[in-house]
Amino acid sequence: MKLNLLSCKTQRPDRKVISKCISDISYNINESLSNELTLILLEGDSIEIEIENKSSGSALRALRKLNIDYEVID
Repeated sequence: MKLNLLSCKTQRPDRKVISKCISDISYNINESLSNELTLILLEGDSIEIEIENKSSGSALRALRKLNIDYEVID
């Protein structure tokens, strides 16, 4: 399943927590790439990640907990 992460609406986003979440839920993103994608997201640009279908429920809950807006692409 592909997700488009649109924005983070947290007043003081924790970059390390968001980066760890992205690397944990994504299908093929390592920690270094996750750090870069987190910076892009926090600057206001959307990013696209792919997650495994079997873990989609927990991944979406983790994103909602961090106040990250997303849309399902596929």
